[in-house]
Formats: sequence, C-alpha cells, structure tokens
Amino acid sequence: MAESDGALVDWTAYHRAQAELGGDFVRILGYFREDGVKSVGAIEEAMRHRCAAALVLPAHTLKGDSVQLGATRLSSLAEVVEMTARRCVERHESPDELLEEVVQMRPLFQATMTLLNQAAGQPLIRRPQGFGRKVVFGQV
Repeated sequence: MAESDGALVDWTAYHRAQAELGGDFVRILGYFREDGVKSVGAIEEAMRHRCAAALVLPAHTLKGDSVQLGATRLSSLAEVVEMTARRCVERHESPDELLEEVVQMRPLFQATMTLLNQAAGQPLIRRPQGFGRKVVFGQV
C-alpha cells in the first residue's frame, strides 16, 4: 500500500490497548484477525448480492474492533461502508456506490494486520490444518 504506517495505525491507541490488555493483547489481536477476516468476507458477499442491509452489521463490527486497536484507516473505511449502507437501506437503494470502498477493504485489512502483527512481534505464518487441505493464518 502506498499509505504510510501512520496513516493505517494510530500507534498511540495501539500502545494504549497493548498496555491495558497486558498479556491478553496477543490473544485479542488473534480474535481481531479472525473476526476481521469474517467481517471482510461478509461485506464482500453482501456487495456481490447488492444487499445494503447485509453490509451494515459486518461493517459496524469491523469499525468498532479496528478503532480499539488503533487501526484508524480501516475503521474509517468500515464506517463509510456502514453509514452509506444504512442510508441505502432507509432509502431502499442499491449499495452500488460502495463498490470502490468494498474493493479497498481486503487489501487494507491485510496491510493493517501485517503492521499490527509486526508491532506485536507475532509474524503471520501459514500452517496446514487437519489433513493439509485447509490453510490457516496464525501466530508462531
């Protein structure tokens, strides 16, 4: 991404969350990763179906979770998606105007997770689960 690290993460908020959560921080970061993947997927699926109502909850969830860890750019983008989707629901309109934002969501989430994991000292690894059919991203 062309954006600087500072544009993606508010490091003051990140370090505050890290201090407040202490030893639980890495676990919470893992939950954020898992929930974020689900939220981004749900947002993309809702957009494929052009369903504004289905965009609201995952965008709202991603917005709140992101801001807690200092992922300000991701939180802002999720807020745009949430608020625009709410307006579309109220007006019975298609969320087509959100296509650009939804396309930006996954790469922004991935870039943000890379920074957060690096800062936490938790590099992402790929490890097979089960019989090697499913690849899960996790921590070392």
